[in-house]
Amino acid sequence: MKILMKTIQRRHPEIEIFKVNTDIDHIHLLVSLSPKMAVSEAVNILKTNSARMMSKKFPFLKHVYYGMDDGIWSPGYFVSTVGVNESTIESYIALQGQEDSGQAQLALI
Repeated sequence: MKILMKTIQRRHPEIEIFKVNTDIDHIHLLVSLSPKMAVSEAVNILKTNSARMMSKKFPFLKHVYYGMDDGIWSPGYFVSTVGVNESTIESYIALQGQEDSGQAQLALI
C-alpha cells in the first residue's frame, strides 16, 4: 500500500491519502481531494493504478479474474464525506474488520 500511496501522490498531488486499511474483501481509505476533482475521477484513478500495480506484482491475477472487463475491482464504491468529526472516521478505518469478528455467528438448526 505504501507504494500505491507514493505513486498516487506523485502523479496526482490533488489526491492525498491519509489512512488505508483492508479487510477480507474491501478496502477503506481516508482521502482528501482537490475541490476541482470529482469523487468518481479519484476512485477511477485509485482503482486503475492499484489494479495495474497488483497485476504487475502478482501475474497470476489475470488468470484468477479471467473474463472480467475492468479487472480486479468491482464497479461500485461507497463514499462518505467527513465533517467536523474526522477522528470517528479515522478510528473506524483503523479498526476495520475487528468489530465484525467478535459478533455471534448464526447457527442453523
